[in-house]
Amino acid sequence: MVRLSRAFDFEGSQGHRLAGRLDLPATEPVATALFAHCFTCNKDYHASARISRGLAERGFAVLRFDFTGLGNSAGDFANTNFSSNVADLVAAARALGAALAPPRLLIGHSLGGAAVIRAAATLPEVGAVATIAAPFDPGHIRWLVEGREAEIAETGRTLVSIAGRSFPITRQFVEDIGTHRMEGTLEGLGRPLLVMHDPADATVRIENADLILAAARHPKSFVAIPGAGHMAGKREDAQYIAETVAAWAMRSLGLQAASKGPRPGVDRSVVTVSETGEGGYANLVDAGGHLLTADEPADVGGTDTGPNPYKLLLAALGSCTSMTMRMYANRKGWAVGRLSVALTHDKVEAPPGVRTENAGNKVDRITRRIAIEGVDDPEQRARLMEIADRCPVHRTLMSTPEIVTTLEEPSA
Repeated sequence: MVRLSRAFDFEGSQGHRLAGRLDLPATEPVATALFAHCFTCNKDYHASARISRGLAERGFAVLRFDFTGLGNSAGDFANTNFSSNVADLVAAARALGAALAPPRLLIGHSLGGAAVIRAAATLPEVGAVATIAAPFDPGHIRWLVEGREAEIAETGRTLVSIAGRSFPITRQFVEDIGTHRMEGTLEGLGRPLLVMHDPADATVRIENADLILAAARHPKSFVAIPGAGHMAGKREDAQYIAETVAAWAMRSLGLQAASKGPRPGVDRSVVTVSETGEGGYANLVDAGGHLLTADEPADVGGTDTGPNPYKLLLAALGSCTSMTMRMYANRKGWAVGRLSVALTHDKVEAPPGVRTENAGNKVDRITRRIAIEGVDDPEQRARLMEIADRCPVHRTLMSTPEIVTTLEEPSA
């Protein structure tokens, strides 16, 4: 399923503007979800973005955002703590509910996992919670300030370096994480819980997953993600996490999968193409209710999420060729096996004496190779090849079609 993406800013718990991004399925969402990134990440970190987009491709509308003072959000990170992060999550849930629908699913990575468990206690509309490489206790991150207690006592803060970035850790931050005891929160969670963890995670050890599962009541599930590490930054790991969370949440929330057929009430005669909002050249193609993506390869600045326009043109000609040949064979009652069409497009030198407006005086050449199985009769094969040249798309390309372009006002 293709997806859309748009900016979604809102007011955080401390009154600052928090920068968010809402990843949407191209059809009606099966449910809304809220994603909390790790302590050293932001909404656009590889794992955050890929997992959120993966869930959107599977029908969920997912809001990911930068906590106060991080990423593109306003505010001072030094004035935040675990409690304010939880409050930002609650504010995000309220904003999502006002704009679309309250979140049914919470997903948190690392410390964000502990935060979504805590936030769920004040969000009764949430029906399921999933964590990825989460610590059992927010106090787990005290290791960041080990040996710096005297500095914090004297100045009220210290700078720590994580993944090459400096973060201010204040006295109130350290004091705050010590006030959150998770046993009671987990015991009273009252929602299905999914815990995902790499057994070899060296940052947040697997024992944390054991403690979370021991404290929580059923229904609870554990899925190992070997090799993902703590950051889960590899594309294949993020894809697996998104697939697993989506399948688990659909079952846990009693949701029905989005229909893969054409959407009802759509004008089947219109093809609409619009940018997905993810940058680059990615576009959503709504072909009479059928959805697909168009894009450009990475080497020309695209994200390669779909075929480029020329590939779509070849697909139109190839599919029309195959369908036209099949229709003719059916009318004749011929026992024709599988038909397949392979096409390529090139820019070649124009014939002698021909001038074109293309750079280098090039002309377009489409090469079409047709395979016909199960037909030995030479006359039938020859006739089918004649019919291939009569397919409607072939005729359109060989004519001089008129293209009428108008400017429309943007929709709301």
